[in-house]
Amino acid sequence: MSADVIDLTAGSVRPDQSAAAGAAVRPATRRWAGRAWSALWPKLLAVGIVLGAWQLTYATGWRPDYVLPSPWTAFAELARLAGTGDFWEAVATTLQRALVGFAVAVLIGSVVGVAVARIRVLRAAIGSMITGLQTMPSIAWFPLAILLFGLSERAILFVVVLGAAPSAANGIIGGIDHIPPQLLRVAHTLGARGWSLYRHFVIPAALPAVLSGLKQGWSFAWRSLMAGELLVALGRYSLGQQLSMARELSDAPALLAYMILILAIGMVIDAAFNAADIRLRRRRGLLVER
Repeated sequence: MSADVIDLTAGSVRPDQSAAAGAAVRPATRRWAGRAWSALWPKLLAVGIVLGAWQLTYATGWRPDYVLPSPWTAFAELARLAGTGDFWEAVATTLQRALVGFAVAVLIGSVVGVAVARIRVLRAAIGSMITGLQTMPSIAWFPLAILLFGLSERAILFVVVLGAAPSAANGIIGGIDHIPPQLLRVAHTLGARGWSLYRHFVIPAALPAVLSGLKQGWSFAWRSLMAGELLVALGRYSLGQQLSMARELSDAPALLAYMILILAIGMVIDAAFNAADIRLRRRRGLLVER
């Protein structure tokens, strides 16, 4: 008998089967690595172009070093700041405000979006107002927010929610509006009513548009928060407060370091939304695998 035959009593496995299993894993690993590289290299190229333009501008001497430092000086300053406790306290404070404000905005936007999408009177009354609120610059809300809540956390939260909620609501409205009528007729034929209708038919069908609205809502929330932290100083370390302090001290390396960090956080959150969108499209067969 060949040495490659399985010995059931000993629980051994044929070497040729083990090699076949390893060969099956390797293509899957290569595909995953290929997809990761395909998603990563355009971002790396964009970053390289920006850094190259920055370095070229610095090399021309258009502005003195203390006004426009080199990219390497800014990154070195970012590394130095990352070794301090104030830096991480500022990051934690800003992210906490962003997540709380965005969660409240999503809750309010979802309720308003569903109500407007399903009730014609509400759509006629406030449908266009939601889009109008979405186009309002965040900075325009701060005088009212300070008047209502003073220089407080609630003033910042108020502006963040007003910045993000209309986008979340519009995403839900657009998603529900574009559900095929045939799908709803099938749902009614199957006896789906009320919450069951929304859980099994409406929400899954509207999810791509909802996700797009949430992504846009996050961008508005992040911009609103940065504007709020620059304007409202509450005695707590935050990214906006540190950015404002660097400007007041004319500390250009620290200013650019915090700007890089704010941009990096925004890119990471955007990548998370993009990953969720890709996963959703793959599950629905809308993504061509290569």
